[in-house]
Amino acid sequence: MSNTLRPYLTCVRNTLTAALCIQNFPCQEVERHNKPEVEYKTSEELLLNSVLICRNENEKCFIESSINSVRISIKVKQADELEEIIARKFTSFLQQRADSFRVLRRKPVEGYDISFLITNIHCEEMYKHKIVDFVVDFMEQIDKEISELKLTVNSRGRAVATEFLGAFT
Repeated sequence: MSNTLRPYLTCVRNTLTAALCIQNFPCQEVERHNKPEVEYKTSEELLLNSVLICRNENEKCFIESSINSVRISIKVKQADELEEIIARKFTSFLQQRADSFRVLRRKPVEGYDISFLITNIHCEEMYKHKIVDFVVDFMEQIDKEISELKLTVNSRGRAVATEFLGAFT
C-alpha cells in the first residue's frame, strides 16, 4: 500500500468502525417490517451524520449512517478516459453479481462508482471487523485492479499497433 493511500484507508477504517454501531430497529410506519433507514429516510431523527472522506477530488468515500443501516459509496480514481471506461465496466461487472457479495448494492449512489449497504442483519450474521476489513481491502484492491487492467490494455494495444504497422514496412 502506498504511503499516500495509507492515511486515507485508515480514516475510512476508523469511520466505518464507529458507524457500524447499528441495531435492530423496525419500521415506524409499517408493522413487522425492518427497512434500512439510510435508504428510505422515513424519519429524520433516525439518520446520523454523514461523513465524506476525500483523498482528492476524484477519489472519495461517502459514509451515511442510520439507526439500523450504513451505506458506503465509493468514487474510484479515474485519471483519464481509459481508467473511466475500465472502472465503469469493472464496477458494472461486480454489480451484476451483487447477490454473491451480500452487502453490495446493484445501483450506486448518484455521483459514485460503487455502493455497499450494510444492515443490522449483516452485523448480526458476520463479524463487524471483518465487514470493515472487506470494504477497506476492496477499496485497496480495486485501485490495483484498475491499474493492472490499464497496463494490460496499453500493452495489448502496443502489440496490436506494432503488428499492424509491421505489415506496411
